[in-house]
Amino acid sequence: MSEAHRFIKISGLSMSEALKKAWSNFKLKMRMKTGIVKFYFQKIDGSIREAYGTLCEKYLPTVTVTGSNRKANDTTQAYFDTEKQEWRCFKKMNLVY
Repeated sequence: MSEAHRFIKISGLSMSEALKKAWSNFKLKMRMKTGIVKFYFQKIDGSIREAYGTLCEKYLPTVTVTGSNRKANDTTQAYFDTEKQEWRCFKKMNLVY
């Protein structure tokens, strides 16, 4: 619900559309935790990007923890792009699925 309210504040979506978008983001994140998922999102320039991403630990690269001073951002979703072999992110509001 809090994600849906954030979408309403950001874009002025109706509650119904905001809930659909929030639910899509939640389902995508859960699917990425179990494997590689194909999904689509709209880039800032307006084009649609097809991405293959994951959050499943067996597909993630091994890295040493060095600490990060980056602030967490609730409006974006980070994922490991299995084609580019890099961490990427997209605005949750722009998920097309």
